[in-house]
Amino acid sequence: MTAATLKSLVTHNLGLKALALCAACGLWLNIASEPQLATIVVVPVDYKNFPKDLVISSSIVDSVEVEARGPASRLREMQESHTAAIIDFSSVRGPGERTFTLTGAVQAPRGVTLGRIIPEQLRFRFEHQITGRVPVEVAYSGQLPAGLEIAGVTVDPPDLVVTGPESRVREARKALTDPFDLTRVTKDSEQDLATYIGDPELRTASAPRVKVRVRVEQKDR
Repeated sequence: MTAATLKSLVTHNLGLKALALCAACGLWLNIASEPQLATIVVVPVDYKNFPKDLVISSSIVDSVEVEARGPASRLREMQESHTAAIIDFSSVRGPGERTFTLTGAVQAPRGVTLGRIIPEQLRFRFEHQITGRVPVEVAYSGQLPAGLEIAGVTVDPPDLVVTGPESRVREARKALTDPFDLTRVTKDSEQDLATYIGDPELRTASAPRVKVRVRVEQKDR
């Protein structure tokens, strides 16, 4: 490269280059003159490379606290940009408990220094996902009119298909219906009722509703 060419590169758009340099210097001076603050920033936790055919049966953490120090504008930027702590599950190969340390999991804006992350470690229990059946139990409200008694009850379907972590499916004992109101029953009756499993880790294969038929008869005197 000749001296003339080099000079041409340096002087090309010299005004714009000078303006950009002034702007950069002004920005640096502005940041440098800002007071240095320390604060606690709550950042969301994002998960990547979730293992196939496994589910987490322990609590999921959605945010952590991070000690941050730096210029006020940079700290605001960190809060407003939704900086996240990233947890990579690519090392999980099978069921069991795994611990993840969050050191280095948060990328701070330039000029911000990070301190402690609270909590510093997260522990998860991974399980296989399985499908099972849970029997439906009918709940009642009120009483039958005098002289009547329940002669039989049928539930359609009699159980629900549920999916979830293996331990939760095996521990599930029943799905309880909303109360079947007996107060106005004077003959064989049917009610369409929602059911409640009670474990948020379990989900049903279809709408968790059942038809409950109650057959009544006169009491023997």
